[in-house]
Amino acid sequence: MSKYPSEPGFKGDADTSREAAEAMQSKCGRLQQLALAHIRAVGADGYTADELAAAMGMDRWTVQPRTSELKAKGLIVDSGLRRRNVTGKRAVVWTLPEYRQEDAA
Repeated sequence: MSKYPSEPGFKGDADTSREAAEAMQSKCGRLQQLALAHIRAVGADGYTADELAAAMGMDRWTVQPRTSELKAKGLIVDSGLRRRNVTGKRAVVWTLPEYRQEDAA
C-alpha cells in the first residue's frame, strides 16, 4: 500500500502505473523538495506544472505528480491564478499557502 503523498502513488491495478511509482520511490522526496524550493523562490507569481518543469529542467510528466503530492501535504496551494500551458489551455498556478488569492478555492 502506497504512503501517498510521502511516496509516489498510482491509480488502479495497472502494473505499468505501479512500476512507474516504484521507480520514482527513491527520487520522490528529493524531487518534492526541489519543486517546493522553486515554487518558494518565485513567490506570489507561482508556477504552472509546465513552468515548474521548465524551471527544474525536467519533463512535465516527472514534475506534475510532485505538485499533486505537495498539494496533498498542504505545502502548496492553487493560487487562484490561471495561465496558459503549452497546449494553450488554462492551468492552475501553484504557490505557497500565504500567497493564495482571497477568492481561490
